[in-house]
Amino acid sequence: MEEERLEQLYRQATGKTPVSIEHLMGGGGSSRKYFVITADDGSTMYGVTSHSAGENFAFYNLSKLFAEKHLPVPAVYGISDDHLCYLQEDLGTLTLHEYIKSNRDENGEYNEAARAMLRKVMTDLPDFQFKGASGYLFQQCYPVASMDEMSIMFDLNYFKYCFVKLTGIEFNEVKLQEDFQTLTVDIMSDCVNNFLYRDFQSRNVIIKDGIPRYIDYQGGRRGPIYYDVASFLWQASANYSDELREELIDTYLQAMAKYRTISREEFVRHLRKFVLFRTMQVLGAYGYRGLWEKKQYFINSIPQAIKNLDWLVKKGVINSYPYLKEVAEMLVKDHQSRHFNPETTARPALVVKVFSFSYKNGVPQDESGNGGGYVFDCRGTNNPGRYIEYKNMTGLDKPVIDFLEKDGEILSFLEHIYPLVDFHAKRFIERDFTSLMVSFGCTGGQHRSVYCAQHMAQHLHDKFGVKVILCHREQNITQVIE
Repeated sequence: MEEERLEQLYRQATGKTPVSIEHLMGGGGSSRKYFVITADDGSTMYGVTSHSAGENFAFYNLSKLFAEKHLPVPAVYGISDDHLCYLQEDLGTLTLHEYIKSNRDENGEYNEAARAMLRKVMTDLPDFQFKGASGYLFQQCYPVASMDEMSIMFDLNYFKYCFVKLTGIEFNEVKLQEDFQTLTVDIMSDCVNNFLYRDFQSRNVIIKDGIPRYIDYQGGRRGPIYYDVASFLWQASANYSDELREELIDTYLQAMAKYRTISREEFVRHLRKFVLFRTMQVLGAYGYRGLWEKKQYFINSIPQAIKNLDWLVKKGVINSYPYLKEVAEMLVKDHQSRHFNPETTARPALVVKVFSFSYKNGVPQDESGNGGGYVFDCRGTNNPGRYIEYKNMTGLDKPVIDFLEKDGEILSFLEHIYPLVDFHAKRFIERDFTSLMVSFGCTGGQHRSVYCAQHMAQHLHDKFGVKVILCHREQNITQVIE
């Protein structure tokens, strides 16, 4: 059992027995599972399990090497002999993705707090790429030490077979392959002795005490500096403006100047080729997960990636690869006219209504005419309302959130509920249903139900990309998550 393995490792690392080990929801799309391990003094750390021993060992070793270079990464405290579980610092759960999303206005513009945090992240990146690359770092990388021609061609073919072919457009594979080979040579021309983070994006930056800390670099390797900049600034879900991208490029170049001097013109010229490469990688992933596996969240993500592809065409970035440009233009046109045009092919969209409520005031009414949906009773979990310090707070306030998550009962409660609701959401999307209702009730509709409704709403939106109408009835709060 995973908890028993982590308890044994914790004892080896600290000489103490933990008070509790609770499964933490999340872990992204990997096989990793996270557990919060609590000590008798109330301090916590994460226990992590995964079936990939090589990945785990790479993360553990890279973390130690980065820490020695004073880079802002989580501390690691121990790893099992079989490398299937390890212990790391608890950095909290506030990602950069969530931070900047909460600092964006209704027009999608980021405020100064978000821009300042983004500048800080871009300032930190060169330290990983240059300072982090010294010593015997690359010997610890997994599964390969360097970005090579084979890995580049693998990603390009992923784009071809998992996206282009699935759209149904006609194209000449031989001509496209020839341009792939040319692009591979161009990308390999700058694969010097720098650390390539590989998955440098906003969900892999944790904000703790107002300072960004970095995770999920276990797939890193020797590679070009441009790749990480392209991954971060052209991340489809972030939708940064051209003006903000230009500002952050300047920030990056100023920070990099202490390691390497390169003109802005030359940097941007190389960078755009990596934006092209990264966009094709992303479309390959969206095609496989969305067009092949029919996962709505990834289907919904395709338009922004296509927008990036269109930007590359209009900027002339693809002119050096004439047939790839032709294919890109066909994909943009195809997107606009057929496959994802809401005027012609959009399926009825599922809207999920999520409520928190007090049983004293009755169960929320279903106005869709379907007679209602799930109603979950939160009253079996520990109630923050019994403690005077939380009386005037709700499940949206950090002290209440910390209380519930440290106690852990609410996490176990939701862990059983997510699969039930996921089953219905998936089936309703497949059957073109348009309404699903999920309600959480507790004594006052103030703490536990609010926490559960908030997390369920975000979970459904993140997993399925559906519109969620979130209503905390007793607080008279309604939020639409598009």
